[in-house]
Amino acid sequence: MAFADNNLDIWTNFVGQNSLLQPLWDNLRLNYQDYVRSPLFPVVLTVSSYFIFCIPYLVCDIMGDRWPWVQQFKIQPSYRPTVSSLLHCTGVTLYNHVFLVLPASVAQWLWRPPADLPDQAPRLIELIVGVIGNLLLFDFQYFIWHLLHHRIRWLYITFHAIHHKYSSPFALATQCLGGWELVTVGFWTTLNPVVLKSHLLTTWVFMLVHVYVSVEDHCGYDFPWSTSRLIPFGIYGGPSKHDVHHQKPSTNFAPHFSHWDKIFGTHADFSFCNAMK
Repeated sequence: MAFADNNLDIWTNFVGQNSLLQPLWDNLRLNYQDYVRSPLFPVVLTVSSYFIFCIPYLVCDIMGDRWPWVQQFKIQPSYRPTVSSLLHCTGVTLYNHVFLVLPASVAQWLWRPPADLPDQAPRLIELIVGVIGNLLLFDFQYFIWHLLHHRIRWLYITFHAIHHKYSSPFALATQCLGGWELVTVGFWTTLNPVVLKSHLLTTWVFMLVHVYVSVEDHCGYDFPWSTSRLIPFGIYGGPSKHDVHHQKPSTNFAPHFSHWDKIFGTHADFSFCNAMK
């Protein structure tokens, strides 16, 4: 018992240190100030990280049966994205970012002054809590938005149907979205850290984590290191749950966690999907 208490104290002291993230923050603040203060920086960060996170899953899809040790984790083994579907999703993503996100970012650049960089970095515990808080807030917002766009036919056909073009999701389908949906997601992702008064470093980490788990949800693989397997008690949905949503769109509306679907009775696991076939 004393050993466990000592480990808890060590962990508490570790995450509570004020100076743990300070060297990283000082390096960004002093050496890359002109870049990270720009309103364009979050856009560059999220777009570049999106394609980087997609690459490993794209390689797995391309290798296919030549990597049987990878394919054993494929959620729908009989489905693989075609070249045309990969090009379609890439084209939609680039179109939305070039003609929607980039102009909005440039406009923001013109009227919004560069962000002030505080001298102090957040404590590690503050960063962790801030990232989780932003993910939970976004999860609630998108759950409501997503549910409405499935229940109201006009919203679904007009804005959301393009994302359900593929019943077997793959990484590059993550941002195969209508312009309205992309703008809405971007709005919440940008606004929530402001509402929660997150440190800029916390905001950027949240954006990276959000992009990663979104890609993972759509990757089509349920690896042993998937986030849903690392987080216990079924708290987190993960790729299997979101794969079910693309097969049975009346289920699993929450983007990340599972509690809202359980509360509203829309939660389903992969066994449900198999039983319905």
